[in-house]
Amino acid sequence: MTQDLARIRAFVQVFDSGGFSAAARQHGRSKALLSKYVTDLEDYLGVRLMNRTTRKLSLTEAGETYYRESSALLQQLDDLDASISDQTTEPRGLLRVSAPRNFGETTLAPAIFEFLRQHPKVALDLRLEDRYVDLVDEGVDVALRISTLTDSSLIARKIADMHVIAGASPALLKTVGTPKHPEDLRHLPCIVDVNLQGQSNWRFIEDGKTISVPVNGPLRVNSPLAARTAAVMGLGFVVLPSYLADPKVASGELVPVLQDFLPTGQTLQAVYPHRRHLAGKVRALIDHLVAWFSTHPIS
Repeated sequence: MTQDLARIRAFVQVFDSGGFSAAARQHGRSKALLSKYVTDLEDYLGVRLMNRTTRKLSLTEAGETYYRESSALLQQLDDLDASISDQTTEPRGLLRVSAPRNFGETTLAPAIFEFLRQHPKVALDLRLEDRYVDLVDEGVDVALRISTLTDSSLIARKIADMHVIAGASPALLKTVGTPKHPEDLRHLPCIVDVNLQGQSNWRFIEDGKTISVPVNGPLRVNSPLAARTAAVMGLGFVVLPSYLADPKVASGELVPVLQDFLPTGQTLQAVYPHRRHLAGKVRALIDHLVAWFSTHPIS
């Protein structure tokens, strides 16, 4: 089996390198040995895989098929070796992480910086921004998202439960009254955070069913922190993640409303590209975050 893999790997290396001499230089093997391995593989399969001339090397039709499948097989084996090695060695290398800005600044930072303190061989590229990040195109290893997973090309692991709060300032409630039903918000000033799912169509739960209420008001903004400030100043009702709303609720600057109608089930998720074997440094970070938020719950 080992000899078979050596022949297959030699075939792939020769074609990837553009010839026997280049492959010998890149991989520290003799040109004669690589040539023997490829010839032995062709003899075993009973087909010619490569057309060889003094100036050019190309694949036959059979060679193209064999190269495509064998390259994928070798990549899976290499990934598996790396995965097992990652489990037995200390996490190291560059880790690219994406997260929403306000969540990253207020809640994620202590958790992820503690991971760095525990694993000094890891370097972190932390990208805090309120936009959809294409993990594959932008080379991101893992994204922290407050949502439900919709992209089937990605896989996710739940980190922690999340919830939202609807509220307004005491002064606004004194002026316009406290809404008793989500539909009341249609006629009240609301602050629209365009990052919120649904934007100006706020979602609530009644009798186990989702209802959508269109809202409007004096402000549309792409920052939940700015939306919170506007709500505290009495400009309108707001829906905020609990980690931003709770401090203002505790201080009395915001008063929760419609608590029996608020949706549940939102989670903080670690989302990463669909790979057969997850890099050890990514797995270590996700395990750390799960443990951290189990003892530091997101209020």
